[in-house]
Amino acid sequence: MTELTITALTAGYGETRVLRGVDLTVPSGSLAAVLGPSGCGKTTLLRVVAGFLRPDGGTVYLGGRDVTSVSPERRRATIVPQEGALFPHLSVGANVGYGLPRAGREARVEEMLTLIGLDGYAKRRPAELSGGQQQRVALARALAPRPDLVLLDEPFSALDAGLRADLRADVRRVLRAAGTTALLVTHDQDEALSMADLVAVMRDGLVVQAGLPEEVYARPVDLAVATFVGEAVLLPAVASGHSAESTLGRIDLTDGASGPGTVMLRPEQLLPSTNGTGVAARVLRTSFHGHDATITLRAGDLTLISRVPAPLKVTEGDNVHIAITGTARFYPN
Repeated sequence: MTELTITALTAGYGETRVLRGVDLTVPSGSLAAVLGPSGCGKTTLLRVVAGFLRPDGGTVYLGGRDVTSVSPERRRATIVPQEGALFPHLSVGANVGYGLPRAGREARVEEMLTLIGLDGYAKRRPAELSGGQQQRVALARALAPRPDLVLLDEPFSALDAGLRADLRADVRRVLRAAGTTALLVTHDQDEALSMADLVAVMRDGLVVQAGLPEEVYARPVDLAVATFVGEAVLLPAVASGHSAESTLGRIDLTDGASGPGTVMLRPEQLLPSTNGTGVAARVLRTSFHGHDATITLRAGDLTLISRVPAPLKVTEGDNVHIAITGTARFYPN
C-alpha cells in the first residue's frame, strides 16, 4: 500500500508561513490533483512531500511510514518537473535508466518505453523529441525505480493546448497501468477535473475542499471554490426548504435552506430557447468552441453565461427564454 497521508502540515520560508495546517489523504494507487491559484501554497506542499523543504509542524506518511524527517532520496518518491529536465547529453534509454541498478536495467528501460508508447526510441537524444515526447520520457524515468509516489509539478504548462489534452490522457493511462500513487500540482481546472481521481482545492495555505472531481464541481464548499472550479452563474435569492426564489424564478436546491443568500448554477444548466418558456432574455453575443459554445445573455439587469452543445440554435440579437435544468447550490448570506 502506498497511501499518502498529510496531517496538520505547516511550513514556510523564514518568517513567512505558507502552509497553515494542511490535511490531505491520497488513497493508494490514486491520482490526486492539488488545484489552486498562484501563491496558495501548492508548490510548497509538493516540496515538503518530496523532502526538499522541512515542515514546521505536522506529519507526512507514505505507505504507512512516517517520512516527515526522511531525506528525499530515502522517501521512495520521484518527481516530474515542469519541463522534463532530461539530461541532454544522454540518450532516451540512458535517461530512463539513470540511477537504476545495472542488473535488469535494460529490461526495465524497454518496459517503460513500451508503457509510454516510445518503444524504439531508446537511442535517440532528447533534442530529437517533441515536447510531449520529452514529458513522456520524464514520466518513464520517474516510474522506472518503482516509487511509492510520483509528484507531478505542473508538467504540461509548457505545452500547447492540443498537445496538453492528449498528454493528460496518456499520463493518466500510464499511472493507472503502473498502479502508482501520484500527486499532481496544477492551477488548471480542466487538467485537475479531467485527470484526477481526487481534487484538493487549496486557498491561503489550506485545503478547503477535497473530493471526487464531479463532487467538487457540482457541490463546491463555498462561493470562492465555486467560481474557481469552472464558470459559475451567481444569483441573489431567498431560500425556503428545497427551493429558492430568484430573478430567474423558482430554482430547486440540492439541499434545504432558508433565508437570503446566493444560488450557484453552472452555465450548462441555463438553456436558452427561441420557442421555450421561462425568463425572457436577449442574446448579446455567442462564442463557438467547436464541440460547444458559450452564449452571453441579458435578462433584465443580469448578464448571464450559458454553455450549450453545438450546433448553435440561437444567434446574436435573438430574443429567447431561459429554462433551468438540475438543482442549484445555495450559500446563505
